[in-house]
Amino acid sequence: MSLKLGIEGLMLNVVSGYAPQVGCELEEKERFWSELDEVMESIPTGERVVIGADFNGHVGEGNIGDEEVMGKFGVKERNLEGPMVVDFAKRMDIGVVNTYFQKREEHRVTYKSGGRRTQVDYILCRRGNLKEISDCKVVVGESFARQHRMVVCRMTLIVCKKKRSKIEIEKKTKWWKLKKEECCEEFRQKLRQALGGQVVLPDDWETTAEVIRETGRKVLGVSSGRRKEDKESWWWNEEVQDSVQRKRLAKKKRYMDRTEENRQEYKELQRRVKREVSKAKQKAYDKLYTR
Repeated sequence: MSLKLGIEGLMLNVVSGYAPQVGCELEEKERFWSELDEVMESIPTGERVVIGADFNGHVGEGNIGDEEVMGKFGVKERNLEGPMVVDFAKRMDIGVVNTYFQKREEHRVTYKSGGRRTQVDYILCRRGNLKEISDCKVVVGESFARQHRMVVCRMTLIVCKKKRSKIEIEKKTKWWKLKKEECCEEFRQKLRQALGGQVVLPDDWETTAEVIRETGRKVLGVSSGRRKEDKESWWWNEEVQDSVQRKRLAKKKRYMDRTEENRQEYKELQRRVKREVSKAKQKAYDKLYTR
């Protein structure tokens, strides 16, 4: 489950998860991590993310080999499910927040049952935002379930108002007009005149290049310098548009009815869209290179 919050222009995504228990089938566990991957991939990289979840895994004490995603202060030894948590953190470039703060073991243990004292509940966030977290610990005495204990994280969001850039966008020569034969012929004539009617170009390339650029600006004109939203969709065709539309419908269907059949259909359409986009881009680039 995920919740998106808008805080003074800053977007914060809070994700809650509950991983299958140790005795569950491997297929069920892989499906959980696959769905969590999809949730993370749906969140834009510029937005904050905080995950609070019972992953039913022990990442363990120490961080040798995993320094980029966790600290040294886990609990006891890593179990079979622990690497799944660490691998997820590496895939998504996020940090396991609990392990970065040196606390007494009592303030790190999140699960107590009989004689068992383990750490299975974690808070994770993007590595780039770890500096915004000042504390993370278990609140002793507070519990929201029989065996689980409350994990609290203190995060300070720094909201910076962006100022509009006053830098003028560079005006570009409209070289694409050379596709038109009349513009191309006029450009040739003006360029010959600018070069003094020479058939062979001068040895000084810098001078020649500047003459070509100046002639292009006079004959072809220049852009206004205003920024335009270019989504690089010049390669977009009907096949891609049709595939994308089918994928969107399959996504809605999957969220309405979370069956394995709908999930597989959506996955297949995702792969098909990627193939169609790749083919469309290659075809468009081939035409561009030939031209």
